Amino acid sequence: MTTTPPSSAFASAFAAVDLGATSGRVILGRVGPDNLDLTEAHRFPNTPVRLPGGLHWDVLALFQGILDGLREAARSGGVASVGVDTWAVDYGLLDADGALLGHPFHYRDTRSDGAAERVWAKVGREELYAITGLQHLPFNTVFQLAAAAGSVQLGAARRLLLMPDLLVHWLTGSVGAEETNASTTGLLDARTGTWSKDLLDRLDIDPELLPALRAPGDPAGTLLPHVAAYTGLDPKTSVTTVASHDTASAVVAVPATEPCFAYISCGTWSLAGLELEAPVLSEESRAANFTNERGIDGTIRYLRNIMGMWLLEECRRTWERQGLPTHIPALLADAARAKAFDSVVDPDAPEFLAPGDMPARIRDYCARTGQRVPGSQGAVVRCILESLALAHRRALRQAAELADCDVTHVHLVGGGSRNDLLCQLTADATGLPVIAGPTEATALGNILVQARAAGLVGDLAAMRKLIASTQHLRHYTPRGDGAAWDAAAARIASASRTS
Repeated sequence: MTTTPPSSAFASAFAAVDLGATSGRVILGRVGPDNLDLTEAHRFPNTPVRLPGGLHWDVLALFQGILDGLREAARSGGVASVGVDTWAVDYGLLDADGALLGHPFHYRDTRSDGAAERVWAKVGREELYAITGLQHLPFNTVFQLAAAAGSVQLGAARRLLLMPDLLVHWLTGSVGAEETNASTTGLLDARTGTWSKDLLDRLDIDPELLPALRAPGDPAGTLLPHVAAYTGLDPKTSVTTVASHDTASAVVAVPATEPCFAYISCGTWSLAGLELEAPVLSEESRAANFTNERGIDGTIRYLRNIMGMWLLEECRRTWERQGLPTHIPALLADAARAKAFDSVVDPDAPEFLAPGDMPARIRDYCARTGQRVPGSQGAVVRCILESLALAHRRALRQAAELADCDVTHVHLVGGGSRNDLLCQLTADATGLPVIAGPTEATALGNILVQARAAGLVGDLAAMRKLIASTQHLRHYTPRGDGAAWDAAAARIASASRTS
C-alpha cells in the first residue's frame, strides 16, 4: 500500500469501509487519470463473541470502528463518498421501529447444522441449485433462516439486512439490499437477478423481510446528522453502493486483460473461479459444488469457496496460546524447507470449519487417512499450503471444464498474494503462470466503483487497466514435476473418500 499525500493530481478521496473476518479498515483512495493510491486511515479488530446462545459478531464495536475510521479520514481532507463491503451471508434483523433484534450470528456458529435438510424437504437440493445457482455451504442465509424458524426474533422481525446493508442503514437511514451480496443468500434467482418469489413462498419466508435490490454504483443516501457530527464529514457526503460482498469488490480489482481469466481471491477464504456472462446451472455444476454469484455490470462470479488461510491463522492462534513461535516469515521459511507432499488434507473437510485447535485437527486427519502426521510447525504449514494449492488446482480446472473456458493465467489477489510460497505452489499445482496482486484488491474494487459513480473512471476494463498500471504485481512461473502434483491430487481424493 502506498501512502502518497493528497496532491492536485487527485480528486477528493473515496473512503472504503472494508470489513474482513478478523479485522476492519477504513481506507482512503485517491483516484486520478493515471494514479490510484491508498492510505489506511484506521484499522480495528473484528473479534466475535461467544454468548450462551451462540457465536455472534460484535456489530456495535464494528460500527464504532467505522465511525472512528471515518473521523480519521475526515482529518485527512475531503471525502467524496463512502462505500461499505463485508463478508457474505450473515444478517441483522430489525423490528417495526427499526431497532436491531439481538446480535447477528456468526456464520461459523453451529445453529445451522441440519438446517439444510429442512430446506431440502420443501425444495429439493437439485431444484434449489437450479433456481439460485448457489454452492452448498451449511451457513448460507437460506439455511440460517431455516434454523431461526419459529424463534421470537424472526417472528418480530420486519426487515432483514445483510451485514453491509445494515451498516449502510446505520450510516444513512436508508434501506436496501446490494445485489452481489444478495446473490449469496440462496434466495435470489440466478437467471433474473431478483428475489425468487416462488422460493420465498415455498420456504415460508415473508417477502417483506427482504429490501429492494441495489446495484453497485447506485446512491445509498447521505450521512445521518449524528454520523456527520461525530466524524466531522460534510452531512452531504454520499454513501455509494459498492459491490458489497468483499469478493465481488476484489474481483473488480483483478488486473486481467485476457477474455477468460481465472482468479483466486485469497484471504480467510480462497474464492477460486472465473468471471462469466451467464450462470452455469447444470447438474454437473451442482455436483461439483460451484456457485454462481453476481458481480458488477451483470457479470457472474463462477467459483468455489475453499477454506483458505483460515487454517493457517487458526494454527497461529493455537500456537500463540501454547507459547510457540507464530512469526509468519519464519513459519513460511520452515515450510519451504519441509518435505514436499508429506501429507495433504482437504481444506473443506467439516472439522476445519469451526474455531479450535487446528494443528491437532490436521494431525488427526492425516492419521485417520493413513498419511504421515506432520510433527513440526513447518510441516503443518507446508501441509496447509500444498493442500490449498491442490484445492486451487481442482477448483480452477473444474470451473474451466464446466464453463468451457480456456484459461491461460491465474490472478491471485488479496492478502494471500503476499505469501510467496503459496503463490509459487499454486503456479506449480495448476501448471499456469500466476500473477499475484494487488494485495488490497477488495478496498481497490470498493474505491473504483465509487470513483466510477463520480465519473472519474470508465468501464470495468478501464478500471482493471488502471489497476494493472498502478499496482505492484508479481509473476510466478510453474516449476517442478507435474506428475508429483498429480499423485498428490490422487492421494487427497483418496484421503477425502476415507476421512
